Parts: sequence; structure tokens; C-alpha cells
Amino acid sequence: MSWIVTGDETWSHHYEPEMKRQTVEWHHPQSPRKKKFKTTPSAGRVMITVFWDIDGMILVDVMARGDETINSDVYIKTLQKLKQHYQRVRPNRNPGDMLIQHNIACPHTSLQTQEAIAKFGWTELPHPPYSPDLVPSDFHLFVPLQDALRGTRFEDYESVIHAVRTWLHEQEMSWYRETCPCFALA
Repeated sequence: MSWIVTGDETWSHHYEPEMKRQTVEWHHPQSPRKKKFKTTPSAGRVMITVFWDIDGMILVDVMARGDETINSDVYIKTLQKLKQHYQRVRPNRNPGDMLIQHNIACPHTSLQTQEAIAKFGWTELPHPPYSPDLVPSDFHLFVPLQDALRGTRFEDYESVIHAVRTWLHEQEMSWYRETCPCFALA
């Protein structure tokens, strides 16, 4: 299914604390316990939108600093960037054959967005009725990404973006193929 392109958004924080399972240490039963303080993610964060397929990353887009939400206009601009990147990154594929898969958030299902998708000649993969609002990125892409960045303090907006892009582009094609079971049919 090399023509299926999955897209989704996630917040990436300047600091995401390590989870308990990442800091577990073995001790003798009589040894004193370490004090662990509760930490929370930093207030600084970056909205990352990604589009990928079984051959790897197609587009990593970052919301402009100061914007707080993705609305239809912002999402359509991202889709226009996707169209340009797709033609450059996958030159042997016809963009009109692309099946786009994203969740059912309001900016993705608005009339404006649906018209833009139709104008691009793409087909949207529908969500079955009563299914959860999830796409493969929620479990198979963002969890490993956040685990890889967890515990790292980033000084600024640009360093978060650089780390996210680097991690996403460092993954081998085989990782994308093996990561999502729904693409295993390809």
C-alpha cells in the first residue's frame, strides 16, 4: 500500500521527563530508596505535523511560533506543502493515486479541507463508524519519538525541531515498513 500517506500532529515539549520505567535501578532490599520528585513537561512546546508512508518520512511541518491551534486554513496550507514535497520526495508516484489517512479532528473534516483534498485529486481513507479517532502515528510513530527525546532538555524552539526532524529522518525505510502493521499488506 505504498500510496497510503498517513498524517497527524503532536506536541513536542522542550522537556519531557523520564518515565519511571526508564529510571528503574536494581538495589539490595536493605539499601535506602532514592527520592524521586515528580516532574512535569515544560510549558515550552512545538506543534509538529508529519506525513509518512511505508517508504519513510514525506513532510515534517512545524506550526509557526505563536499559533496555538490548527484550523482549516492552517491545515490546508500544510496539505499544499505535502503536495509539493510528495512530488519531490516520491517522483515515481502519481500524486493523484495518493490515499490520505488522518484522524477525524475538525480541521481535517471541514468542508474547506475536503474541497482542498478533492482539488488535489487525493482520496481520503474513511474511518469506520464508531471507531476511535486514531491513526497509526498515534502509537507507532509518536510514542517511539517521544521515548527517544524523553529526558532531554532543549534550550529553545529550534533545537526541539532539529531533534524531532533528525530522529524522524534517521529511521530506516524498513523501520517505517515494520512499524505499522496496517502497512504490512504492502
